[in-house]
Amino acid sequence: MARHDHAHHEHSGMDLVGAARSALTAAGEQWTGMREAVFAELARHDCPVSAYDIADNLSRSRGKRVAPNSVYRILDLFVTNNLALRVESANAFLANTHPGCEHDCIFLVCDECGEATHVDDDDVSRRVRELAKARGFQARRPVIEIRGVCAGCQA
Repeated sequence: MARHDHAHHEHSGMDLVGAARSALTAAGEQWTGMREAVFAELARHDCPVSAYDIADNLSRSRGKRVAPNSVYRILDLFVTNNLALRVESANAFLANTHPGCEHDCIFLVCDECGEATHVDDDDVSRRVRELAKARGFQARRPVIEIRGVCAGCQA
């Protein structure tokens, strides 16, 4: 079980979209209709989703083409502002269910079904950052991905 040095609330549904909007505007960024559409589409998925999948889904729902490059720019803004998490090995994204609460990215990635579980563990994060610092390296956004098979796929 992950240990946290602070409490945070896991959001879902429209509550998650509202929390993301609040966190982004608090960071001095604008919350536009397109950013809301991208975030809502991202938040609808339990597994990591690519910018191309988001663009395709939004294109279908809006009845006009949404460019993947536009979605990538928005997702990069979300990652920078801790609204989304990037699964590097899959070039895919997950909504951060507690926007505004910063944690390093620790993922358990299933090689069978593609599920990526985000784990918050302040002890692991602190140790990784200490290791980097001891070697004169300033960690900006540590990402740890553990590849394997989830409990559902083991059954």
